[in-house]
Amino acid sequence: MIDTHCHLTFPDFAGRVGQELAEAARHGVMGHISISTTPVDCLAALELAKAHPQVWCSSGVHPLHSDCEPVDWAPIRRVARDPRCVAWGELGLDNHYSDPPRSIQDRVLAEQLAVIEGEVSESGEPALGKPVVIHCREAFDDLLPVLRSCRLPADGFVFHCFTGTPDQARAVLDFGAMISFTGVVTYKNAKDVQEAAKLVPIDRIMVETDAPFLAPMPRRGERPCRSWMTSLTARFLSELRGMDWDDFHRAINDNTERFFGIRADGDQP
Repeated sequence: MIDTHCHLTFPDFAGRVGQELAEAARHGVMGHISISTTPVDCLAALELAKAHPQVWCSSGVHPLHSDCEPVDWAPIRRVARDPRCVAWGELGLDNHYSDPPRSIQDRVLAEQLAVIEGEVSESGEPALGKPVVIHCREAFDDLLPVLRSCRLPADGFVFHCFTGTPDQARAVLDFGAMISFTGVVTYKNAKDVQEAAKLVPIDRIMVETDAPFLAPMPRRGERPCRSWMTSLTARFLSELRGMDWDDFHRAINDNTERFFGIRADGDQP
């Protein structure tokens, strides 16, 4: 399987990325998408992706890093155009924290969507063929209307690290996006997230760590969460949904290949 969302450029993994990839492979996690958070971070993520064939990257500005204004969008565009980059983002809105203020988050989100729309062909399809990774924390009512109003296709979005309610999951699904789950879904106090995970159609679900954050049970509280722990969350989700492991495993790999254009064997189709 592939860890569809981790942050291998973070200090937690400095000097040990090779070890992390080897350990992940021993647990069946054969690929990793290192998600960008700033114009500087996206360059580091691309460097990692070029150094390791089982790593890919994204290109974008995280809403909690949107106070790096004025944003230099040139590196974001440059990384997005590289074949080792398989997505835009992560981008979105975060209402959990008051800093940076929403006025800044809103402005950078609008600029970032305009950058991506600038790469859209006249047919309305993304010219680069890359989907968008969405960060949405306590902001579904604010963010979904923004995404509906842009020119990007709804099925090209994935709401990563879903921590909302079943009703919020339905809103995302009605919009047309994918939903991805981290170790949060394994927590005993995450009943709403677990109910949401049960109702996501099998062709709309993906799995991730968000490493170094959010280690799943029974490793909750460990820092860093490590990419191999995707396997723990995936196993939990298959049991939660009452699915045969092989069927669930096949489905999440199929979804990852269809959405990001990469396979768990480390090759691009």
